[in-house]
Amino acid sequence: MSDEVKRHVQEVFSKNKQAYIDSKTHNKQSDLDKMIEWLKPAPSHKALDVATGGGHVAKALSSYCATVFATDLTKDMLQNTARHLNSQQNIEYVVADAEQLPFLDESFNLVTCRIAPHHFPAPHDFIKEVARVLKGQGRFLMIDNVAPEDDELDEFYNRFEKMRDYSHVRALKVSEWEKLFCTHQLSVKKHLTRKKAMPFSDWVCRTLDNEADQKAVEELFKQAPDEAKSHFCIQEENNRVQSFAIDEYMVVVEKHSS
Repeated sequence: MSDEVKRHVQEVFSKNKQAYIDSKTHNKQSDLDKMIEWLKPAPSHKALDVATGGGHVAKALSSYCATVFATDLTKDMLQNTARHLNSQQNIEYVVADAEQLPFLDESFNLVTCRIAPHHFPAPHDFIKEVARVLKGQGRFLMIDNVAPEDDELDEFYNRFEKMRDYSHVRALKVSEWEKLFCTHQLSVKKHLTRKKAMPFSDWVCRTLDNEADQKAVEELFKQAPDEAKSHFCIQEENNRVQSFAIDEYMVVVEKHSS
């Protein structure tokens, strides 16, 4: 990761470490249940959760797998998560860059990464590393926000995410993710895209303390073109933005056997 982007990510997540444990978006049980259903973890499995954040996925996997490694770039975040999950005895915590994983080739049966890759400056390096550390026929499950395929909507989406969170790099399109999987011999087994409703106030306050900055993001929403208002389901009431929706992609891929 570029040093400046890495520093931004660490600043944002250190400051907001408890918010990511408490976040309704990150702590959504139906998501965690679906991940388990798609991955089919077994007691013999060794799993890796990349950019674990509040540790919700690592905790879910720990009930099914022998060992789970939870990694994050931000030590403060990881330390807080380890304290929060101290009753889980089979989770190991490692400070690690998603684009340079400190593990040997073919170390894991399962790899997961949820609501994080839009912070990674080099997604191709991330996917290359995932493919490297996965065993043959190992599975990788990712959930992340994605940009619309339309270029103007893509630009609008990534602009408001960057305004709200300077550690945001770019949400890719589904077509871009699929190309990366194909390049690294990862076959898509199951996928879905869905709208994810976001309460505006909770979303904007999670990363922005300054009221003027919050207002600037709200103004961007209010002045959005009709096509963007429609695609992102921007809801206003009494001249205030109440909620909106973004596109989320969930995919499980399998590594080709060597």
